[in-house]
Amino acid sequence: MEAATLALPILIGLIGVALLFDFLNGLHDAANSIATVVSTRVLSPRTAVAMAAFFNFIAFLFFGLHVATTIGTGIVGAGVVDPHVIFGALMGAIVWNVFTWWLGIPSSSSHALIGGLVGAGVAKAGLDAVVVSGLAKTAAAIVVSPVVGFLLASVMIVTVSWLFRRTTPFAVDRLFRHLQIGSAALYSLGHGGNDAQKTMGIIAVLLYSQGMLGPTFYVPFWVVITCQAAMGLGTLFGGWRIVKTMGSKLTDLKPVQGSCAETGGAITLFVATWLGVPVSTTHTITGAIIGVGAARRTSAVRWGLAQGIVMAWVITLPATAIVGAVFYELSRVLW
Repeated sequence: MEAATLALPILIGLIGVALLFDFLNGLHDAANSIATVVSTRVLSPRTAVAMAAFFNFIAFLFFGLHVATTIGTGIVGAGVVDPHVIFGALMGAIVWNVFTWWLGIPSSSSHALIGGLVGAGVAKAGLDAVVVSGLAKTAAAIVVSPVVGFLLASVMIVTVSWLFRRTTPFAVDRLFRHLQIGSAALYSLGHGGNDAQKTMGIIAVLLYSQGMLGPTFYVPFWVVITCQAAMGLGTLFGGWRIVKTMGSKLTDLKPVQGSCAETGGAITLFVATWLGVPVSTTHTITGAIIGVGAARRTSAVRWGLAQGIVMAWVITLPATAIVGAVFYELSRVLW
């Protein structure tokens, strides 16, 4: 692959933009990790975000880098990716993240990045730029991850309800106030393991396009640590607008329901990360929260709000693809 010549300040600037996206990813998606544990009042907001940030950061110790490889080479051909494509992808995702954060809509940072990458790649090289198998796997995950989260959380809450049917509500509540801390930690671990790898993949493919990684694509360790730190820092600031939507507007949660939702979502993320599938942590936990609410009774879920969230999911890829293509063309003019 021919490496495009890029001035060092621009290279450093692009890495900075990637880390800004990673920070905003943590800020935007903090709600995924802490909304349930905060809304059930098991942890204070400050304690919850500190715990989530810690487990976001250490996630690299538990997972491989399969998702980073998928993002780096499995969505758009590595030979197509250049600094302009990367800039378009990142700006498409950043604009979408800020827009949906401002409105309090729990959209997917992951699919925003993928949409931006596809849009910028197609703007450069046409539809041949897209790795169809990788994009199809990711698109399927948009549907599969919330469904799996929904089913796992539903089964767990039904099972727990049956196992503790002779236990007083007070005793159940006290027990799951402790257990929910563990389930929230597991979900934060899964979030850090899947989401931070997307930025790792972007930075690594940028370095690869500059011939800095040699003939074989891989993710340098300094990229891993930097991306985990940026996401953890973003999570530390917390996305409070979205926390309110996820934690209290979709359905009313008790500790037992929050614990089941987080555990079901965490299992989904762990499996997806090990398989190298870049799923949406937002989609996953939303499906799980709806699952525990619907298991109680269908009317317990505010379906109108859920429908609006799903609509945001549907338009994320095309909207960010358009923005990504626009910024790709703009970057070609500017530098």
